[in-house]
Amino acid sequence: MPIKPKLFLIFFYLIFAIAFSAIGQNNPTKPYQEGEELTFKVKYLFFNAAEAKMIIDRNIHQIDDHPTYKIDVYGKTLSIFSIFKVKDNWGTYMDTTKNIPYRSYRHIEEGGYRKHEVVDIDHEKEKATTNLYDRENKRIVETMEHDIVPGIQDIVSGFYYMRHLELNEFQEGDTISIKGFFDEKTYNLKLTYKGKDEISTKIGDFSTFVISPIMPSNKLFSGKNPIKIWITNDKNRIPVKIEADLVVGALNMEITSIKGLRNK
Repeated sequence: MPIKPKLFLIFFYLIFAIAFSAIGQNNPTKPYQEGEELTFKVKYLFFNAAEAKMIIDRNIHQIDDHPTYKIDVYGKTLSIFSIFKVKDNWGTYMDTTKNIPYRSYRHIEEGGYRKHEVVDIDHEKEKATTNLYDRENKRIVETMEHDIVPGIQDIVSGFYYMRHLELNEFQEGDTISIKGFFDEKTYNLKLTYKGKDEISTKIGDFSTFVISPIMPSNKLFSGKNPIKIWITNDKNRIPVKIEADLVVGALNMEITSIKGLRNK
């Protein structure tokens, strides 16, 4: 059964949705740095279906006088799935100390579909301003303003914020809710802490924490907790494995390369 580009897009969105969790207290050890690069392969059934990269720029960027990390996440289809060509880029400018986003963006290419979007987030004024661009990403065609709560996360910043959290503080079965802003809407996301696990990957064995989002009823995923993510139980807090149970088959995402770690 061919997998459509939209399914890859939804899968990556849900991967980063779990990043909006706020389990435990902040980890005092900085888990990442400029120049870090994580690479993942996504399998559907028996096929290498897609590749994802998470890259922190080597330079610090200024957004309204705030020093920020520029973080990009790229997703593209591979092998036989390239006939459903997907080449997407999500990004954020995240404060280097407060761990909150000031600007996020999406550049989506899926077959003939295009979407280019930049969102400026003002935590003091509690406003998010979305600018939609034309197909060529040259001209603003629509501007929208939305009310937000201070400290809200976008998809990418939320993922990196999660890496600061001290998951050892929670017990298996504990649930947490937090708000995230995505696609012109504020979402109240719920996650469950599943405990610890020892796993093996192509690049090594890891002691990990496991968390899972609570999913509403839908036609894509199977069960209430169809997605699980394994995060290393060390100073780097790296996501090394993600599984998603679908109505037809399953998607598996596993880390294949790590570069530029802050903590050895």
